[in-house]
Amino acid sequence: MLDLLVQNATLPDGRTGMSIAVNDGCIAEVTPGLDAPAAQKLDAAGLLVTPHFIDPHFHMDATLSYGLPRVNESGTLLEGIALWGELKPLLTADALIERALAYCDWAVAKGLLAIRSHVDTSDPSLLAVDALLEVKRRVAPYLDLQLVAFPQDGVLRTKGGVESLKRALDKGVDVVGGIPHFERTMADGAASVKLLCEIAAERGKLVDMHCDESDDPHSRHIETLAYEAQRLGLHGRVTGSHCTSMHSMDNYYVSKLLPLIAESGVSVIANPLINITLQGRHDSYPKRRGMTRVPELMMAGVNVAFGHDCVMDPWYGMGSGDMLEVAHMGLHVAQMTSQAGIRQCFDAITTNAAKVLHLEGYGLAPGCDASFVLLQARDPVEAIRLRATRLKVYRKGKLLAETPAATAALHVPGRAASTAWMIPRA
Repeated sequence: MLDLLVQNATLPDGRTGMSIAVNDGCIAEVTPGLDAPAAQKLDAAGLLVTPHFIDPHFHMDATLSYGLPRVNESGTLLEGIALWGELKPLLTADALIERALAYCDWAVAKGLLAIRSHVDTSDPSLLAVDALLEVKRRVAPYLDLQLVAFPQDGVLRTKGGVESLKRALDKGVDVVGGIPHFERTMADGAASVKLLCEIAAERGKLVDMHCDESDDPHSRHIETLAYEAQRLGLHGRVTGSHCTSMHSMDNYYVSKLLPLIAESGVSVIANPLINITLQGRHDSYPKRRGMTRVPELMMAGVNVAFGHDCVMDPWYGMGSGDMLEVAHMGLHVAQMTSQAGIRQCFDAITTNAAKVLHLEGYGLAPGCDASFVLLQARDPVEAIRLRATRLKVYRKGKLLAETPAATAALHVPGRAASTAWMIPRA
């Protein structure tokens, strides 16, 4: 007897009437029209079942700290960084853990079951590192939390920055991070990329650097990152996050940069909600969008994912852990409103993000973890349009969260009694 049998599901690739058989936390079979004895059966009623959502770029040490110790009045990146500097001395492990756990609750309810979070290593006490390692331990039964050692103030710019980062890795942090554009000079930024990639290669770690989160077209550390990935044999293990300067770069230079990134196997993470908010702040009109060149990177063969980056913290006072909201903003900013483009934006918060995290057992195929979401939508396009309700969220075959369908009761003579904002289909 099966543990769980999902029937009449639509899958992201367009297959309909599909059944997903689950045993011992894994998918045993995916086939049309299967009916077999099962401890639990779920009729998907033609709605979309997708692998769970993934956030490949987040800052959980700062999340839900909005208003502490004050609000970012300007809403700018630089005031956010300054505000984080004011908040760090006031942090306590217990408060940080409680906020992070609360956010993980939000994430689970939204079908977000894997998060890569950067954690600040600039404070030599490593309080935030220890706190998030504890959070990682606590949430492990229901959420994959991958941590990046992130020297927020610059690994070379900060006294003892290299040593603090190495200690964070020794404690069990998973990924080597960096922020080369925040070092004192371009040369220091390039040196930091080289140093950090060498540390990752020595330790067998993945790399994920905040790269060129700037409107300055001369901030070109993504080029150095791609070069170091190739030099050190880190193909497929390196990610450049943000890369917003590419939005402002000369087209001829970008024409050489894109194949370099593709050849190096470096992934790129755009953070649409934050990039559109924080970039272009020094422009009058026309204003730059700021987000990196997502469709061009994808066309060049680069793996591109979308991250949330921030939720209710010094940099961003919005958000609820909804990766469909991230994809919704991404397709608008990148003007990816073709049918193929919209589906690529859905991939950016699912399969592409899984590649960034090197997640094992991800997907809807036999042998994969039975970790998936039933959405109140009939395809990925509709899911993004509606930021669809997560009707049921499963982790390894166990129900983690469920939400009632979003409907509105109508009192309009001669019309239906309710609506769910979905186009009627025969």
